Amino acid sequence: MGSTDQTKNHALIYGATGIQGWAIVNELLKGYPSPDSFSKVTGLSNRPPSENMLWPKSDKLQVISGIDLQNKDGQEALEKQMREKVPGIETVTHVFFFAYIFKEDPTEEIGINVQLLERATLAVEHLSPALQFVLLPTGTKAYGVQALAEFPFADKLPLSEDLPRIPEPYRSQNFYYNQVDWLESQAKSKSWTWCELRPDVVIGFVPNNNFYCLAQTLATYLACYREVEGEGAEVAFPGTEQSWPILSNDSSQDIVARFAIHCVLNPQASGGRSLNTSDNSQPSSWSKKWPVICEFFGLKGTAPPAGGSGPQPGQYLTEHLEQWKALEKKHGLATGRVGNDRSFAGFQYFIMTMFNFDRQLDLTNMHAAWNDGGKVQEVDSKTAWWTAFERFRAAKIIP
Repeated sequence: MGSTDQTKNHALIYGATGIQGWAIVNELLKGYPSPDSFSKVTGLSNRPPSENMLWPKSDKLQVISGIDLQNKDGQEALEKQMREKVPGIETVTHVFFFAYIFKEDPTEEIGINVQLLERATLAVEHLSPALQFVLLPTGTKAYGVQALAEFPFADKLPLSEDLPRIPEPYRSQNFYYNQVDWLESQAKSKSWTWCELRPDVVIGFVPNNNFYCLAQTLATYLACYREVEGEGAEVAFPGTEQSWPILSNDSSQDIVARFAIHCVLNPQASGGRSLNTSDNSQPSSWSKKWPVICEFFGLKGTAPPAGGSGPQPGQYLTEHLEQWKALEKKHGLATGRVGNDRSFAGFQYFIMTMFNFDRQLDLTNMHAAWNDGGKVQEVDSKTAWWTAFERFRAAKIIP
């Protein structure tokens, strides 16, 4: 399986302006793995793209907004809409699926996210006889990290893909499993295949405001902190003594994107598999990363105070909203990233405080599936975080 003529490959990215979707488009337009790997790139987005997308200019790209996967009139209406709005839909060969809708109730969340995947996949399957591959990202919730103190695999580290599914009650609340099961059953009798990638926290740039972009939260917080407190100021880690030393693997958006593209082009190595996806086989800790993150902003990152934590980014930004608005005006920054209903500090608190246990990943299978003459692609924490911050700066989201 796999296109013998790569010049005919057409990538369709659902959720193209999100953290992972943006990076897929970026890498394809930059010519990864080669300039002729894809002849066409179609990005679908709920919201129209912002001005500072930072993607390379390319005749290969078309970005289309307004496709409604939840079309109340059903699958046929969705397919009619895609046929009318997506030029070349009949030539799509590879689908990257990054659509997601949060629901507080697990049953609702499972229902809506499985439906999104089903509709998105079936639409392309029905409209494009060229379909070869569907890529689905999930994450470390597949290993039960959301159980926090009841994390089921604390004694099975590093986390490997051959671990069983997590125990109840968490198993039946996790829509990842339902999505993977649907893809597996759907592909059995088809000419296309699939794979599931499992990154941990994805570190990267996003052009539109995003609840789940930790790098954006920290970038706006630390830029504001530098303005208020001054260059060289100490900034204490906003987590706790318990979360400060924990081991995990960051998943920078560029590594995730390149590996995803490699997977869809090499189904013999990735088809029908679940694969951990992260930056480096050596895990790191906030005690190593926090000083590096703060250094970008001319600040000195320090450990959390005994028995407590440093300032909370969301609260700090709220308390210094006037200073932030002055900073936006002074530097001509994009507005709307701080002090609105899409500025949600809960995600940052969850990742930096409540995740206070080791959860490092085994990357053996990833590196076996993706190497170049025996070499694996890895990046360090400074590259991952500073690349994201430089993109936020280039997009005029931070000064």
